[in-house]
Amino acid sequence: MAMAATSAAGIPSTTTATHHQPPNLSYRLFLTRPISNSPRPLTKLHVSSSKPLGTTAKIKKDEETIFFDGGAHYGDLLANLLLGFTLVWLPLTLAAVFRAFYLRYRFSDLRVTVISGLTGQDRSDFSYDVIKDVQVVPRFIGEWGDVIITLKDGTKVDLRSVPKFREIAKYCLSMADKPATVLKESGPKGF
Repeated sequence: MAMAATSAAGIPSTTTATHHQPPNLSYRLFLTRPISNSPRPLTKLHVSSSKPLGTTAKIKKDEETIFFDGGAHYGDLLANLLLGFTLVWLPLTLAAVFRAFYLRYRFSDLRVTVISGLTGQDRSDFSYDVIKDVQVVPRFIGEWGDVIITLKDGTKVDLRSVPKFREIAKYCLSMADKPATVLKESGPKGF
C-alpha cells in the first residue's frame, strides 16, 4: 500500500507499508480426528451373522420392503399418562413415555429390527429364519398388544405396545414359514 508523506524539507515522498501476516497454516493440523467430506453422520452398525466370516456367499441385494415401521401405540402412552397422576402408577408412566419417544419397530421382508436408546444407536436385528414361535398378548381392549417372539436359540424378544399386533404376528409367522394357526393368543391383560 503506497502512502504519500511529506519530508522535513517539504518534498513529498512515497513510502510503502507492508503488513506482516503469519504463514498460511492449515487448521486441520490442530484437529485430532480427520475431517470427512461426507455429510452423513457416523453411526455404529452391529452385525450378527449365522455364517462364518471366512465364507464368501453371493448376496442377493434387492430393495427391502417395509411391512410396518413405527413406535409404541399412542393409546399406551395416553392411558399411562392419565393413570400417572397417581404416585403408584408413576414408574409405569415413565416407561410408557420412554417407549413412545425412544423405541421403534421395523418389520420388513428380510428382518425384524428393534431400534431403541436415547440416540437410536441400540439396534437389534434378526431374520425370520431364526424365529421359532410367536405369541401375542392383547392390552387394554385389544387396541394394542405385546408380541413375544421366541428364537431358535431360546431367546425371547418382547415387543411391547405394538399397534396392529395381530397382523404383525401373522406376518412374522408367514415370513418364518410357520402356519398362522400356531399363533398363540391369551386374553386381554392390564394396560
